[in-house]
Amino acid sequence: MKIAIVIPAHNEAQAIGPLVEAVRALGYDCVVIDDGSVDKTAVVAREAGAVVLKTGTKSGKGNALKVGFDHVLKSDYEALIAMDGDGQHAPSDIAAFVACYQNTNADIVSGDRMHNPQGMPLVRLATNRFMSWLISLFCRQHVPDTQCGFRLIKTNALRAIKLESSDFEIETEVLIKASKKGFKIASVGIKTIYRDEISKIQPVRDTFRFIAYLWRELWRKND
Repeated sequence: MKIAIVIPAHNEAQAIGPLVEAVRALGYDCVVIDDGSVDKTAVVAREAGAVVLKTGTKSGKGNALKVGFDHVLKSDYEALIAMDGDGQHAPSDIAAFVACYQNTNADIVSGDRMHNPQGMPLVRLATNRFMSWLISLFCRQHVPDTQCGFRLIKTNALRAIKLESSDFEIETEVLIKASKKGFKIASVGIKTIYRDEISKIQPVRDTFRFIAYLWRELWRKND
């Protein structure tokens, strides 16, 4: 099967090189979307072997992912795996996503940090558990970690949904819209590498934004 790895990145010059090199060493094509970085993210990613796309100015994780998705959908990939560009996701876990996909025939395989959340800040842990419970209700499928950015998505599932979110809520939008279309979601346990970097997610602000998105989704027709 042919899989592309899609990595949105903003000012990740330190982490992106080793990440791309590890992905390429596993034999996967790698697409990095430089979302308005002011450092050498794009240069480092390209030198490490990635196809680099640019948004021009910082547009949000959702917009960056959509640029990467559009690029992948123009080729003959069966699926893609989205990873964050800050080095928190271990390339060695890619094999677990592929195995889960092959064994379950799922259309989306979501990474699950909740089976071993050691090291996750308490506020993020509580927010994630609440949001995952709520979004699972919307999806009518159990997704233990709906906010994880590490996930496999079949390209035919992406083609069937219209994504509109511009920032972190895109991860919720993919799950809900895919579920409405009848696509199957599975989960696989992953490692998360916590460093001293400041999270780009603001738990309180983003929780309210997710709830606002869910409220809009309640009244939205399938698309």
